[in-house]
Amino acid sequence: MRHGNAGRKLNRTQSHRKALFANLAASLIEHEQIVTTLPKAKDLRPIVEKLVTLGKKGDIAARRQAVAELQNNEAAAKKLFEILGPRYKGRPGGYTRVLKAGFRYGDSAAVAVIEFVDRDPAAKGAVDKARAAETASETEAA
Repeated sequence: MRHGNAGRKLNRTQSHRKALFANLAASLIEHEQIVTTLPKAKDLRPIVEKLVTLGKKGDIAARRQAVAELQNNEAAAKKLFEILGPRYKGRPGGYTRVLKAGFRYGDSAAVAVIEFVDRDPAAKGAVDKARAAETASETEAA
């Protein structure tokens, strides 16, 4: 019997699942919208909701909890506390939405888009563009 065992295993070990959700949460915080499979998106939602709640608190204990949950991703934690926390200060919950996006071509897996409510459209891909510009300037200097 599986009484009290909530959540999906996703055919991964516990440590792999923990790392997966830490990386997905960091990517969602960074880009404010990501595309993943529907079960992963549904399981990611409560994790990110709790992180945003920590971001709304803003104290040092909440910051340390968020960094631990994000597995030392300082950039995501910084954005969580400086941008997302103040943005959702007046909202009592429901910071994310999951939209079904059809089926993946290769294996027909159900695909979903998970995004922040009232997200900044310019944030999607902005970090990737900044990284590309940074590496281009480094190659020109060398």
